[in-house]
Amino acid sequence: MSKKETVFVGTYTQPILFGTGQILQGKGKGIYRYELDLDTGAIEQVGFTPDVVNPSYLVLSDDHKTLYAVNELKKFKDMECGSISAFSVDSATHMLTLLNQQPTGGTDPCHVVVSKNGTHVFVANFMSGSVCVYPVQSDGSLGEASQFIQHEGYSVNPKRQRGPHAHSTTFSPDGRFAFVPDLGIDKLVAYEPDYTTGKLAATDSFATLPGAGPRHCVFHPNGKFCYLTNELDCTIYAMRYNAADGTFEKLQSVPLMMDDSFTGENSGADIQITPDGHFLYGSNRGHNSLICYKADTETGLLCYVGMTDCHGGVPRNFAIDPTGRYVIVANQDTDNLVVFSIGIDGVLTYVTETFAPTPVCVRPYLLG
Repeated sequence: MSKKETVFVGTYTQPILFGTGQILQGKGKGIYRYELDLDTGAIEQVGFTPDVVNPSYLVLSDDHKTLYAVNELKKFKDMECGSISAFSVDSATHMLTLLNQQPTGGTDPCHVVVSKNGTHVFVANFMSGSVCVYPVQSDGSLGEASQFIQHEGYSVNPKRQRGPHAHSTTFSPDGRFAFVPDLGIDKLVAYEPDYTTGKLAATDSFATLPGAGPRHCVFHPNGKFCYLTNELDCTIYAMRYNAADGTFEKLQSVPLMMDDSFTGENSGADIQITPDGHFLYGSNRGHNSLICYKADTETGLLCYVGMTDCHGGVPRNFAIDPTGRYVIVANQDTDNLVVFSIGIDGVLTYVTETFAPTPVCVRPYLLG
């Protein structure tokens, strides 16, 4: 029998107004569950959790017993904010059961992550530019927020940077620091969490070039380097990480897209690195492609490998499966998930695709 992975997919279920001014008509109905065949790369829908509103970003706890989903909303229970939902994951059927919901304090939550030690969940509210922290209860449900932090400031892009727009949270390899790329203020805002109180202490933030629009970052598996994707100027920063004080040194800036013939609008989206740390990928919305760089494990520098058409429109999110053999791309505007195999040289080869309504987040994990 072939080995399989479960893949949870978050969708938009209602119309959503983006920071660009675009209104997207969500076609999803909740959180979808697929299975990926690790022998063939085939993917098929096998389950569905209905009545989950705009679950646009998902994360699993390390033990795979709990799934957290942001509900990307501007209003929740008459409050001007979105919400975060906690679900238990059945170990046999992988079906989801709602545990509870909490308000996020800010509008349009777009990212959720579990702390390295599993005690807290962090949510980034994009439109209002804030971060909210929640304690995890013994059953995986979320307690009331232990802290809410409102970012302040603006930057040079008059359309996209008139205020803060917190986009994600990434923890340092040892979990001591939390880094929040804020697209609106061109900073990788740094915090040192106290996991006893659930409070965050601000530390030295890293500033990008004005107008870069930092969105997501990922650490190299060796913990020495971090890679940051910038949405607005379509670049990737390679940075050396100082674990002693949680600071970064910029080593290199490389383009997120290499195509001189392309004249349309483009924006950066996601960034991922293979489990062995050899290859880094970033997605382009507009050019609708993935770029691949080879990462030097000694210097952290990136060397261009190539670009791959994503076989769809607006690759909002993508994931590398835990075995490092496949990339699964969520094409938001064309309602499809696309599977690519990863070659020994990092080059992606199209395998297959399947229908998914307005997919915006993919989360694979090994069964069993």
